[in-house]
Amino acid sequence: MRVEIRQRLLERARIEATIRGFFAARAVLEVQTPVLSAAGNTDPNIESFVTRYGGRGEGPAERWLRTSPEYFHKRLLAAGSGDIWEIGPVFRNGETGRRHNPEFTLLEWYRVGWDHCRLMDEVEALLRALAAVFDCSLGVIERVDYRTLYLRHTGLDPFSASDPELEQRLSSWFSDFRGLSRADLLDLVRTHLIEPALDPSAALFVHDFPAEQAALARIRPGDPPLAERFELYLGSMELANGYHELGDAIEQRARFDGDLGVRRERGSVMPPIDENLLSALPDMPACAGVALGIDRLHQWLVQAVSISEVLVFPFDRA
Repeated sequence: MRVEIRQRLLERARIEATIRGFFAARAVLEVQTPVLSAAGNTDPNIESFVTRYGGRGEGPAERWLRTSPEYFHKRLLAAGSGDIWEIGPVFRNGETGRRHNPEFTLLEWYRVGWDHCRLMDEVEALLRALAAVFDCSLGVIERVDYRTLYLRHTGLDPFSASDPELEQRLSSWFSDFRGLSRADLLDLVRTHLIEPALDPSAALFVHDFPAEQAALARIRPGDPPLAERFELYLGSMELANGYHELGDAIEQRARFDGDLGVRRERGSVMPPIDENLLSALPDMPACAGVALGIDRLHQWLVQAVSISEVLVFPFDRA
């Protein structure tokens, strides 16, 4: 057991050293941002941990463990930080399993003046640098748009298929679709029909998502309008999520309000909106950003079956 723990520690050290060298060579500044925030994540599909501060001081006593450093990074960008990156712990309540741990390590970085397409190039470069360190085979990484992915694996056009059509394809797993949005149905099609069919030995970028799945990304006008975001898959495992970042505070507030409306309907916890972020967005330069799960990356690099194999203290032993 001691040998195995030391091996995992050495592997993680090699991963982080490679990442630091990668960004140092590209003059991207490493930063460290708070783990506790006065605001939470409004995403209806993400639950935050919340705690209370019991001492003296300014600001609300209720504090939220970050699910990502994204909001802090955008405030730094607005303050003139330039290109930045961070690696550190993040927290999501209720998520545990073969690929999930409630506390996990996230790498996040932002490139000023870039769009999501150019950022995909850099994500690929980092992945190849890490694969070389661990002697992992990594072939051509395909880039496929969201519509083509769905047509290829299901025959469904995600932009024109009706909700009943989506529900019919999911009927082997679900019988009650009440309370699910169209975005939820599309996500379930992806997790239950598409991801299991992906080549386990291949890496894949998926880009140009439906506008209703924009999250914090820009929407490109057209027919249909498309969210300028991407996800990276290693086999069936989602590893990274990147955006051409939205800089419109009015639009971002409307999206936060929409999230809270969904949470209200579901009876979920209602976290406060990050007003500091919204105040900073008008000053944020045009940029692209991406978040990449380090534990999942570690899992792939050493071909571990479960995320707990690469965590020295997984949730059940923390």
